[in-house]
Amino acid sequence: MPLRFRRILDTPELCDVAREAASDVAAALRQLGVSENATMAMEDIDAIRSKAADAAERAAPGSPDDGIVWERVVGQARSDSRGSWAFHTFLVLATLIAGVAVLTDSAILVVGAMVVGPEFGPISAIAVGLVLGMRSIVLGAIKLLGVGFLLAVAVTALVALVGRAAGWVTAEAVAADRPLTAFIWTPDRWSFVVALLAGAAGVLSLTASRSNALVGVFISVTTVPAAGNLALALAVWVPHEIGGAVAQLAVNLLGMVIAGCLVLAIQRVYSRLNGAAWSPGRQRSRPSAEGA
Repeated sequence: MPLRFRRILDTPELCDVAREAASDVAAALRQLGVSENATMAMEDIDAIRSKAADAAERAAPGSPDDGIVWERVVGQARSDSRGSWAFHTFLVLATLIAGVAVLTDSAILVVGAMVVGPEFGPISAIAVGLVLGMRSIVLGAIKLLGVGFLLAVAVTALVALVGRAAGWVTAEAVAADRPLTAFIWTPDRWSFVVALLAGAAGVLSLTASRSNALVGVFISVTTVPAAGNLALALAVWVPHEIGGAVAQLAVNLLGMVIAGCLVLAIQRVYSRLNGAAWSPGRQRSRPSAEGA
């Protein structure tokens, strides 16, 4: 699908380009110094009928569905590596829902926690930062994930302690046989496989701008639920589930980052093979006045 550039100054200037050529066009505009005197904005065009547009699509390297707008990917990664009140609130709420899912052995509530959990944003940001060599994004996303999960587990554990005092939460309930949610704290080889698949699907949805709720559910399959199980096990002290939940959380985070890095690296190679060699990790100097 084509993209439209807007040069925001006194008088907006519009330029429609094929999606797979958008990054190279943006790089050329920056090289000419446009971004120093104006703001460039990009927006998707849902539908367009034009012989010129069709010719531009044919001339652009690669397929529109495979075209990666690196400015958007990096911009999203920068945004996802910075903390916000909304991120921490959603993560706390998701972990609380996961805690209730553990107590009630409810697969439906596990899915609910997956939907609410926002953790894939910083996970994908880590992958983007590693592949493109952007250290600040990597460090920011790691810090956000660490602080976010510590806060979510702490709040959920405190709520569980209150529930324990009221008689709602017991060690027996947490340690009981849970056929529908036992997988949350019992990682195995398939946990890593699922994490790899989830990370690949998530990064593809990010780069192809095809993110949707179903992808979000798949990505969060055992991250937030493991955090909820960890919080309850700490609150009522079920040691064997503490280690299992931590391991499940670590396996999923590591697997998704590895898969994200592999997918992004393959996409960069594919872009270069199709003639779109530019990427955000490559700095371009501004041309001299004589060459401009």
